Amino acid sequence: MLTGHHNTNYVLRVGLLLALLLGIAPFVRFKYRVPLKTVEVVPRIWPSEVDVLEVVCRHLSEVPRGLAVPGDRSLHRYLRGKALSERNPDGRIDDELMREFAAFFVRTAQVPAKELPACPVDWPADGESEKFLHWLVDFTENRVHLPNRDRFGDLFDAVGIPLDAMTTFKKNHRELARRPFVLLHTDVHRANVVLHRKGIAVIDWELAIYGDPLHDLATHVVRMGYSEDEKQRMIALWAEAMEEAGLGSLTAGLHDDLSTYLDFEYAQSVFPDIMRAALALPADAGELHFRGAGDRVSRAMQRARKPLELDQVPDSEQIVEALRKWHSMHATPAPIAKP
Repeated sequence: MLTGHHNTNYVLRVGLLLALLLGIAPFVRFKYRVPLKTVEVVPRIWPSEVDVLEVVCRHLSEVPRGLAVPGDRSLHRYLRGKALSERNPDGRIDDELMREFAAFFVRTAQVPAKELPACPVDWPADGESEKFLHWLVDFTENRVHLPNRDRFGDLFDAVGIPLDAMTTFKKNHRELARRPFVLLHTDVHRANVVLHRKGIAVIDWELAIYGDPLHDLATHVVRMGYSEDEKQRMIALWAEAMEEAGLGSLTAGLHDDLSTYLDFEYAQSVFPDIMRAALALPADAGELHFRGAGDRVSRAMQRARKPLELDQVPDSEQIVEALRKWHSMHATPAPIAKP
C-alpha cells in the first residue's frame, strides 16, 4: 500500500475473473488507485487520468497504462523499479539523470495537442501565457485560499498571510512573453519518478494540464529540492534540449519569466503546506509534532515572503504557538481506549 497526498495505491495481482472482465492478461501486477478525501489544493482540468494516459502512453511508451473501473477508482500497470525518492530522497542529482529529465520534458511537449481531452471552456487560448498564469492565480485564490478561510483563516492570519495575498501577486508580477502551450505534467518530483533498467518513467498524471511549458519546469526545479547550482544546470539542460528538438519557441523569455513561475510556485504552495502541516497533527500531538509542523510552515513562509510581499514572517516560536491554538480549536479528540 502506497499513500500520497491525493491517493492510496494498492499493489495487487489481477485475478482471473477481473482480468476477463477487463480484457487483460490475468495475474499481472496492477496499482489499484483510491482517491483520498482531501482539501482541494491543485487544479485538475481533466477529470479522468485514464483518458490522459491513453494519449500519453501513445507517445511515452515507458509510462504505465491505466484502466478505468467503476466509480472514481482506476487500475494502473505496475512498473517494476525503484522510485527516485527511495533511492535518493534528498541528495544531489547527477548530470545524466538531469539530461533524462530534459528529454522527458521534450517528449511531453511533443504530444499532439489535438489528441488531448478538451480543456475547460474558460481555458486560455494557445500562447496566452499571461492569461494562463492568471488562471492559476485565480484558482489558488478562489478554490484554495478563500474557501478554506472558515477552517484555517485564524491560522493564516496568525502566521502573517494577508487576505489579499494572491491578488497582490497577480497585480505586481511582470508581464509574460507568449509561448506555445503544450502538455504539462506539473508534478515531476522524486516520488513520481521510477528508475528502471531502461531509464526513467514519470508516473501519476492526474494533475496534467495544457499550458505554458515554463510552469512545468518551475514546479520541477522547486519540488525536486535542487540546490542552486543544480537548479541552474537543470534549466540550462532543459533549454538546450528544447532547442535541439526544434522547440526553441518554448524557451522565449525564459530568463525573465521563469522567475515569475518560481515565485508563483512558492506563493501558491504556502496554502497547502500550512493546511497539511496542521491536518497532519494527531489528536494527541506532543512537542515534537508541533515543532515538526512549525518547521514545515516556517520554511513555506520564508519561501513565500518575497512573492507575497510579506513585511515580516513570524519566528518559529510564534508559528508553533499559532499551530497549538489552531489545534486546540479544530483537532478531533483522540478516541478513549476501552478497558
